[in-house]
Amino acid sequence: MELADDEARALAMAQFERADNMTDAMAALGALAHCDCPERLAALDAFYARWRGEPLVVDKWLRVQSTSRLPGTLAGVRRLLAHPAFSLKNPNKVYALVGGFTLANHVRFHAADGGGYAFLADQVIALDRLNPQVAARMARAFDRWRKFDGGRQAHARAALERVRDTEGLSKDATEVVTKALA
Repeated sequence: MELADDEARALAMAQFERADNMTDAMAALGALAHCDCPERLAALDAFYARWRGEPLVVDKWLRVQSTSRLPGTLAGVRRLLAHPAFSLKNPNKVYALVGGFTLANHVRFHAADGGGYAFLADQVIALDRLNPQVAARMARAFDRWRKFDGGRQAHARAALERVRDTEGLSKDATEVVTKALA
């Protein structure tokens, strides 16, 4: 799949289409998720159509999209925030989509433009009103911001300061953000 080979994509799609269980389908979907190809979209749509009644399997569908290395992943994650399968009030959905992007997609979360950090700040602020513990846990994605280059540090600091300066921020999120900034 890394070679962007037509034959490899066809094999992955064939595995997806022949899968008689979620594990085999998910393996093929995981391979296709990093490929900018029509098979990717077809497989994502078919997987959701088949498993939309199984919340834990839908979490896998959200996560596989949020961990994609494709350049448009952040925009895709933003679109999924409005998908009927996602709810900011459901911690499992948050961990799958937001956590998948911020904790497992280092390439896109730590993009040089700081978009990933701004996205996380938005989500932490929104989550803090609903579930301060989940907000604090998501904010932990900023823990290592000082290990990166100056540009990324500046973006991360700005995002952390924006969260810190949010009026009414919970003790949980305040503790994590303040510690990160110290």
